[in-house]
Amino acid sequence: MHQGFRDNAATRPKDEISFARRCPLQESACRCIAALLLLAAASAQAQPITHIEPPNWWVGMKGESLQLLVHGPRIAERTPELNYPGVRIDTVTRTVNPNYLFITLHLAPDTKPGMVNLGLRAGKDLLAAPYELKAREPGSANRQGFGPKDVILNLMPDRFANGNPANDNQAGYGDPVNRQDPNGRHGGDIQGIADHLDHIAAMGYTMIWPTPLLDNKMARYSYHGYAATDYYRVDPRFGTNEDYRQLVIKARAKGIGVIQDMVPNHIGSGHWWMADLPAPDWLSNGNQFTPTNHARTTASDPYAAAADKEGFTGGWFEKSMPDVNQRNPLVAAYEIQNALWWIEYAGLSGLRVDTYGYADKAFSAAWAKRVMAEYPKLNIVGEEWSLNPVVVSYWLRGRTPLDGYESGLPSAMDFPLQDTLLKALVEPDGWPSALHNLYEALVNDRLYPAPQNLVLFEGNHDMPRLFSMLNDDPALWRMALAYVATARRIPQIYYGTEVLMSSPKTRDDGAVRQDFPGGWAGDAVNAFTGAGLSEAQKDAQAFVKRLLTWRKTAAVIHRGRLMHFQPQNGVYVYFRYEGQQRVMVVLNKNSAEQQLATARFREILPALISGTDILTGHRVDIGATLTVPARSAMVIELEAASIN
Repeated sequence: MHQGFRDNAATRPKDEISFARRCPLQESACRCIAALLLLAAASAQAQPITHIEPPNWWVGMKGESLQLLVHGPRIAERTPELNYPGVRIDTVTRTVNPNYLFITLHLAPDTKPGMVNLGLRAGKDLLAAPYELKAREPGSANRQGFGPKDVILNLMPDRFANGNPANDNQAGYGDPVNRQDPNGRHGGDIQGIADHLDHIAAMGYTMIWPTPLLDNKMARYSYHGYAATDYYRVDPRFGTNEDYRQLVIKARAKGIGVIQDMVPNHIGSGHWWMADLPAPDWLSNGNQFTPTNHARTTASDPYAAAADKEGFTGGWFEKSMPDVNQRNPLVAAYEIQNALWWIEYAGLSGLRVDTYGYADKAFSAAWAKRVMAEYPKLNIVGEEWSLNPVVVSYWLRGRTPLDGYESGLPSAMDFPLQDTLLKALVEPDGWPSALHNLYEALVNDRLYPAPQNLVLFEGNHDMPRLFSMLNDDPALWRMALAYVATARRIPQIYYGTEVLMSSPKTRDDGAVRQDFPGGWAGDAVNAFTGAGLSEAQKDAQAFVKRLLTWRKTAAVIHRGRLMHFQPQNGVYVYFRYEGQQRVMVVLNKNSAEQQLATARFREILPALISGTDILTGHRVDIGATLTVPARSAMVIELEAASIN
C-alpha cells in the first residue's frame, strides 16, 4: 500500500514559522493553529492510494507493456507523470468510477532496475507513487516446467499440516479454525508444507500442486481457496507472500517444483473490488449474478446456440463466486499480468488453471500464449472436467483449429482416461471386457497434440477417494497406481492416497478433504513417521514410495513410446520402450494366477529375457510363458543387455 504526500511537504515547517510570526496570539497557540490548518489542507488535497497492482514489476521481460491499476478516492482526477530512463506512459484509461486509474507503461528492453518516480498530479499538487522495477533472477525466462519426468502431489494446504498455529485465526477474518467442522478451516498452512518437504521428496514426488493459497476473506468455506479476495496476497492464515516464496526456494533445493493453482474465471464475493467495482462491465452479465448453465460442450460445439454459449462462459459459477469479465481489455490485461507476476515473484514451475473452459475462450488463448511466450519451457495444465476427449482436446495448443480457434494451453487434466481407468478396474469382465475399454480409450490419443503432456490423476480434491471408489480393494488400488505411474502421461496423486484414505463414493467435499494424519500436534496417527498406521497403510505407503522412487530415474517412462496389446482373459499388457530400455507392465484382475503366453508379444519382447519386478524387487525370467500372480500389477524392468 502506498501513502501519498504533497510535493511541498518539505517547506511546511518554514510556512508554519512564518504564520506564527504574523499571528497576534501567543507563539505556541499560533503554532497549534498553523499545524491544524496545514493538516486540514493536506487532508483535503492528498488522496491516499489504496492499491497499485501489480505491486512491482521486472525489467527484461519480453512483453514491454505494463498496465497499472491504481485505486484510491477520486484518483482518476489526477494525471500521471514520471521521469525514468526507458519508461514512458503510453496510455491512461479512466472508467466511470473516479476511484480507478489505469496507466499503461512502456518499458524499453534496456531499462534498468530501480524505483520509478511515478507521480499523480492535480494542479500544483503531486501525489507520489514510487513504483519498483526489479531485476529478474538469472535464467528466469528459461525455467523448466513440470513434465512427464515428474510426479505431482496435489494437496490442500488447510488439510495437510499446521506448521504455525499462531496464524490460525486472523483479526478481521471470519471462518475461525474448527477441526470438527468438515467444511471449516482446520489450520494447515505454508509452514506445514515446508516442514514436511523431506517426507514429500522421500516419497518420490517431484512437484507440489497446492490448492489456491491466495487471500479468501469469505464468511464460510474459505479453506479451499477458490474464491480469491485479493489476487496479490497470500491468505494470512496460510502465511505471507514471503513465506510462499521461501517455500518454493526450499522445495527447489530438495528437487521439488511448485505449481500454483490459479482461477482467472472467478473471484470471491468478498474481493475488495466488490465494494467499489472498477467498471459496469468488470464482471459478467453487467456485474449481476446469473448462474452458468455448465454446458461446457458449447465452447466447441459447431451447432451450439449463441444463448447457450453465453450462458456457459458468461454465467457465474455461483453467487459467492462472481464471474470476471475478461472481454473487458482492462480485466484481461490484469489477469495476464497477475499470472506472470506470481511466476516471477515466487519462482514457480508451472500453473494449474481451475475451470479453464468457463472463461472467455479468446481471453484464455491470449492468456496462455502470453505466459508461454514469456516462459517457453514452463507448463500449464487446464481443468476441463469433461469425460469427452473431443472436448478436452479442443483446449490444447497444436491441435487442428477446425473452427479457427488456436489455443495456447500446453496440457490438460485427463478426466476421460481417469474415469475409464477406475471403471475398468471395478466393472466385471465380459466381452468387451472392462480392461478392453481401457485399452480402446488410448485411441483418443490421436486427438491430442502431445498426449504425453496430459496429466493423468488417480483422484483430486473434488472427487471421492481412490481407495473407496475401488471398493476398498488394495489389489485394485495397486493396479490403478501402477497404471498412473507408467502410462504415457504426467502422473498426479492426491495427498492421503498413499495411506488408503477413504471417503463416501458420492461427492462430499469435507470427507474427501480430510486432515492428513500427523499434520497436527497430538494426532494419534502420524503418516509422516508411520506411528499409528495400520499394516495395510504401511504397506500401501511403502508401495507408493517404491514405485515413485523408481520412476524418478526411469527415463524410458519419462520419454519412451508405448505399445499395448489387447487384453485377454482379464490380463492387460503394455510396454514402454526407448532404444534398448523396455518396461513391461502386466495388470491381472483375475482371482487366480495366470500363465501368460508370451509369443504374441514377440515384436517387442525377446524370446528369452529376464528382468526385475520393481514393485517386489524379485527377479523375473520370461520364457514361453510368464506366471502372473492373482489380482496383481507387475512392472518389469527388462535387462537391456538381452535386447538386440
